[in-house]
Parts: sequence; structure tokens; C-alpha cells
Amino acid sequence: MKPTIALTKGRLEKQFIAFLESIDFDVVPLVNKGRKLRVETDTLQFIFAKGPDVTTYVEHGIADLGIVGGDILAEFQPDVYNLFPLPFGHCRMAVATEQGQVWSNQKKKIASKYTGITKEFFKDKGESVDIIKLEGSVELAPILGLADAIVDIVETGTTLKENGLVIKEEFFSFSARCIANRSSLKIKRAELTPIIDRFQKQGENV
Repeated sequence: MKPTIALTKGRLEKQFIAFLESIDFDVVPLVNKGRKLRVETDTLQFIFAKGPDVTTYVEHGIADLGIVGGDILAEFQPDVYNLFPLPFGHCRMAVATEQGQVWSNQKKKIASKYTGITKEFFKDKGESVDIIKLEGSVELAPILGLADAIVDIVETGTTLKENGLVIKEEFFSFSARCIANRSSLKIKRAELTPIIDRFQKQGENV
């Protein structure tokens, strides 16, 4: 059976396909996949999923390798090998508030999809906060009065600016990561090592 790579859909997917092309992998089936969630090339099989699901597929051995953002690994802490960073998917984690908001000393409400990361960040600062979990469009929370601030990933900052928010503090920089199933690295070492080595070597050369 061909080695299987679980790939995060969306932005990381496009960046990873460009990365594969740069090291002479066959990417035509990936570019022309349409709505397919599982695609095979001459040498590999790919499955496409949301970031948290990528780690689940890798952890349970459905996929041998995975390409996922470092934010997902920090938030969910899956039982996988976190092999190395890749030269794309660079983002920051940041606290953002409404423009001109006074940051009071009262207990704050923080909205985020990343509740684990948020909890640890404020715990390390010695601050007690109420964390409100949201799955999307967290920028709305301060605007509508649900929260005093948000914790979210930032790439360019455009979305924050367009919604009247400003970054108060950045505290975590990350990139895409290559992860592996623990058993696969032992059982399929001969098949996976050349792939891993090519990924790592190209990443170091960029």
C-alpha cells in the first residue's frame, strides 16, 4: 500500500502542493482533484481534511504522515511525532482588541477557537480570564460586546484591521509542520524515510 499523507485543506493545501512541485513530485492529480477528498499519485496517497482531523487520522494510523499548522499541534497536543517545520504556513498567535479600547484591570473575557493555547498563555502571565469558545469569525466578539479581546492566528492582519481590531500582543509564531504516526515510522521506515528526507532537505534549502 502506498504511503498516505493527510493534508490540511485550504491555504496549507495549496502551499504544500507548490512545495511538492518544487521537489519534483507529481502534483497533477492534486491540482485537478475537484471535490475529491482522497487522491492517489504514482507514489503516494493523499487524504484532505480539516487541521484537527489531520492529526486524528495520523494518530490512529489512517495516515502515515500529516501536514498541519503548528497552532493545531499546540492546541490539541496529539500523540504523534512532530518531525520538523516546513517553509510555509507562517503565522502568529495574537491577542487583539477593538481600536482605542482601554485595557482595564478587571477580569477579562477572551473569545477564541484556541481555548487551550489561550488558557496557557494567560496562566503563564498570572492572569485569570473567562474564555469563550467560538468556532469562526471571532473578530465579531469584541464588536458585539461578547468579549473584551480575542486570541487568534494572524497572517497579514488585514481581517483584524478591516473589523476595527488591533493587535495588543503577539506571543506564538509557527509554521506548517510535518507529523508522523508513531507505528508507521517503525513499520514503514523504508518507504517513509526517503519522503521525509526530501521534505526536510527542501525545507532547509528554502
